[in-house]
Amino acid sequence: MRRITSVMVAAVCVSGTLIASVPAAAQGRYQVRNLGSLGGTSSAGISINNAGLVSGFSNLLGNQSMHAAFWLNGSAFDLGTLGGANSGITWPVKNNYGVLVGIAETAQVDPLGENWSCSAFFPTMTGHTCLGFVWRWGHMHALPTLGGNNGFATGANDLGRIVGWAENTVHDPTCDPTSTQVLQFKPVVWGPGDDDIQALPLISGDTSGAATAINDRGQIVGISGLCDQAVGRYTAIHAVLWQHHQVIDLGNLGVGAWNTPMAINERGVVVGFANVPGGGSAGNFNAHAFIWTAAGGMRDLGTLPGDTISEALGINDEDVIVGESCGASGCRAVLWRNGNIVDLNTQIARGYTDQLVYANDINDAGQITGQSMNATTGVSSTFLAVPGRF
Repeated sequence: MRRITSVMVAAVCVSGTLIASVPAAAQGRYQVRNLGSLGGTSSAGISINNAGLVSGFSNLLGNQSMHAAFWLNGSAFDLGTLGGANSGITWPVKNNYGVLVGIAETAQVDPLGENWSCSAFFPTMTGHTCLGFVWRWGHMHALPTLGGNNGFATGANDLGRIVGWAENTVHDPTCDPTSTQVLQFKPVVWGPGDDDIQALPLISGDTSGAATAINDRGQIVGISGLCDQAVGRYTAIHAVLWQHHQVIDLGNLGVGAWNTPMAINERGVVVGFANVPGGGSAGNFNAHAFIWTAAGGMRDLGTLPGDTISEALGINDEDVIVGESCGASGCRAVLWRNGNIVDLNTQIARGYTDQLVYANDINDAGQITGQSMNATTGVSSTFLAVPGRF
């Protein structure tokens, strides 16, 4: 439900709410280094927990397939797949005990010919089914669906709960035929056992949705809407919070599409992205980063000056937010602190020459991971940024 920015940003122009940039001298700088890959020329850090474990994905040699990975001492370790060509960790997981969750292709060809959620993240489209997985102690285990063919896991807390979405057996006429989606999919929580699955309630009148993140208080965030695309759009009519067995509408920034929470911290602060007015059709991706609190509701975090699109992708318990801001010239990794936005590239200690494209997660020590790009070679790498003054 994200990272589609690069193909759309040049065609979108809105007058966004801009937040003053923080001067470089006002913040501690970051020592940044690139981590290894699994042989391909594209990798990204998607999650970093409080133990400093970075996880995400990396292309294999030849860039025809991608595997979920974690990094130890700068080297990438392959988590494997569920029998298919591809897998990935595509959301900030946040579990602090080394439990990782994500999506993986199976050996089975999708019997309904669906382009499931995973196809938006992998380098090639294979037509195989995808399932959510949990990885612990060196083993990948498939998570069950609601009877359908596909599933997707996004987050895991420290208490044994995993969230994501999964297909049931209902052929829903509101599914988007252009994306070949056929079956409904529901927001789900797995646990305490890996084979325990429960669907979460939707906003009244909605048919499909997804859970995207969970904290240790059991608060879950996600989306509620129509079947539409399994990667978002009108599926994400409502950004929602589940707590005390109730679903709560978090509001929007003026448009009923692409309202997608990405992360929730232990204080219950939610960040993500939501469409803003001015992007043509309401279904066009035209999003700004948002922050939601129980006291203040949903607020637009704006973009860097001159940019049109932004996404908040991760948050720590100090309410420091990371993400990306994008314009006609591309995307830059950013962070928001105390309501101010700063280009993370202006905070790098000397000696690092890649462009930080997006920052996907931040832990409570302020360590950040995401993806960088080398303008000369075109190689995209997983980066780790460690705060300090250098």
